[in-house]
Amino acid sequence: MKFSESLKKNRDFKEVYGKGKSFANKNLIMYVLENELKRNRVGISVSKKVGNSVVRHRVTRLIRESYRISEDYYKCGYDIVIIGRVATKEISFNEVKSALLHLKELHNI
Repeated sequence: MKFSESLKKNRDFKEVYGKGKSFANKNLIMYVLENELKRNRVGISVSKKVGNSVVRHRVTRLIRESYRISEDYYKCGYDIVIIGRVATKEISFNEVKSALLHLKELHNI
């Protein structure tokens, strides 16, 4: 990810959850909060409800790759948390990518 960093600290996730704006579709939830940086910081969260660790890591990889490919379309200066829902484990890469772009358009980023 050339324009983005990973969001890793628990307090950063909590700040985005608490102060950020959220939109969702049937596959993903996206929280967005403006930051003071010239880069985006992206965090991905997949609950144990989705499946075992193999399934959760697959969903995480799909989301990360979808973001990486479409990174050029995002405006800079945001903290973004993407949450994978249970339905995400059964869809293809292209469906994850289109769900992510749909949420990007809803947030206007």
